[in-house]
Amino acid sequence: MSKLLIVGTVAFDAIETPFGKTDKILGGAATYIGLSASKFGIKSGIVSVVGGDFPQSNLDMLEKNGIDTTGIEIKKEGKTFFWSGKYHNDLNVRDTLITELNVLADFNPIVPKDFIDAEFLMLGNLHPAVQMAVIKQMPKRPKLVALDTMNFWMDNTLDELMEVIKKVDVITINDEEARQLSGEYSLVKAAHKIHEMGPKYVVIKKGEHGALIFNNGSVFFAPALPLEEVFDPTGAGDTFAGGFMGHLTKTENLSFDNMKNAIIYGSNLASFCVEKFGTQKMEALTQTEIQERLIQFKDLTQFDIQLD
Repeated sequence: MSKLLIVGTVAFDAIETPFGKTDKILGGAATYIGLSASKFGIKSGIVSVVGGDFPQSNLDMLEKNGIDTTGIEIKKEGKTFFWSGKYHNDLNVRDTLITELNVLADFNPIVPKDFIDAEFLMLGNLHPAVQMAVIKQMPKRPKLVALDTMNFWMDNTLDELMEVIKKVDVITINDEEARQLSGEYSLVKAAHKIHEMGPKYVVIKKGEHGALIFNNGSVFFAPALPLEEVFDPTGAGDTFAGGFMGHLTKTENLSFDNMKNAIIYGSNLASFCVEKFGTQKMEALTQTEIQERLIQFKDLTQFDIQLD
């Protein structure tokens, strides 16, 4: 069975939405990616860093979900990365209130021996220098390397980011970031420009409007499921990426048709993430719930039409 190595933040979040607010709760890109990918029964491990204030119970919860935590460095003297944000009535818009890098400021990632030969690598949203340091530690190039990034790195570390982009197979970004990176407004043209930078597959996330995947002129769109309850969009993009990579790691099939399925699995899991604050829903999610919602996705997108 293939292994998935996940690089990203394990963090504390404090979130306010129109539906309520939280104190410090578990968050971070690697946390959401890991919990989502764990639903596929694969072997996965996280490379990250936390401070001495990070509860052992959170690490135990990740291990219980089959996620190897030996790559999570604990800096006893330091404090864990902390992010606080407030969402508007339109949950696609949020303000960052506090960002405390803490132990993340001088993070030097070390890939555990057991994952140095991982066939699948998910580079979560982090400084491009950290992402590159992980790529360089893998003696054999993984079958598939995926990258998630954001406009902050485009604004502040573009040259380093472009070097990482050259080395990946899949990039996942939102529509605004795709336009910024490519200089093109049309997402079709933007994807083409980004292909030329290196990635074979460009995944453009459109929040509550679904996701697109582009590959050599082919395109596939997966809708987001219309939900009755959306409490907290934090981590939805990372949950999507975890579902996408979890499916590919499990099936070991890198055809475009299977990438389409991976996009659906990612969208399906992201739809659960937003129903409760933080990781609550993802921790408790059952296979029965996942399967039932996949049927809803199928019903949403399938139709018969007579063509003359």
